[in-house]
Amino acid sequence: MQNTSLQGKTALVTGSTSGIGLGIARALAQQGAHIVLNGFGDTAEIKALQTTIEKDFNVKTIYHNADMSKPEEIVAMMQATSDKFGGVDILVNNAGIQHVANIEDFPVEKWDAIIAINLTSAFHTTRLALPAMKQKNWGRIINIASAHGLVGSAQKSAYVAAKHGIVGFTKVTALETAQTGVTCNAICPGWVLTPLVQKQVDARAANEGISNDDAKKGLLAEKQPSGEFVTPEQLGTLAVFLCSEGASQVRGVAWSMDGGWTAQ
Repeated sequence: MQNTSLQGKTALVTGSTSGIGLGIARALAQQGAHIVLNGFGDTAEIKALQTTIEKDFNVKTIYHNADMSKPEEIVAMMQATSDKFGGVDILVNNAGIQHVANIEDFPVEKWDAIIAINLTSAFHTTRLALPAMKQKNWGRIINIASAHGLVGSAQKSAYVAAKHGIVGFTKVTALETAQTGVTCNAICPGWVLTPLVQKQVDARAANEGISNDDAKKGLLAEKQPSGEFVTPEQLGTLAVFLCSEGASQVRGVAWSMDGGWTAQ
């Protein structure tokens, strides 16, 4: 059942070929927004994703394979969006990678890649999207941060630094657009069972010699009081709200959806 509250708008969601990004892309498409998908994956599978979204929600889609660690590819993606749809109305900065190690053992190239993809890419997409948004006097920028944008965890120095950076960048963007029709907010999910988190579950199961289910329970028990994963669909619903007229004075917020993680 399609709503039409975002009819005629275009949403670019980075890292949207799976997980949280795909959940948000589908939620925005359900409201009538055309979708620009970005991320890695099998060409045929991505084509099938596009077809499904177009059929399910009667919107148009394009896919761009920009590597979010490369500024020139981000520029090309933004230009392709402009050529096809006339610009970006809704920008969701979601692309992210993870690496886990103690600081003294953290590979320098992994640090650089995480900061580039999880933080710097949002600067590039935002700087390129803002002029047209300001001209139209309407825009929504949603940065997918993390519970780790608000609190720390051992062995995740680069990820925590990048996500704290995203929360700070969100606040500055919101202040610079405060007297316009453009808003910028961050969503801070707790554990979501994405391919990224599934890898951590698998590693835990292997290391501790336990079942996948027990590994999931252990992971949640450490951080997330609800004992349940947040779903991409729930995050999509929140993104839709942040795009609504009702959220036009929600500005510069880091909105937790984390089963109580950061309430502790």
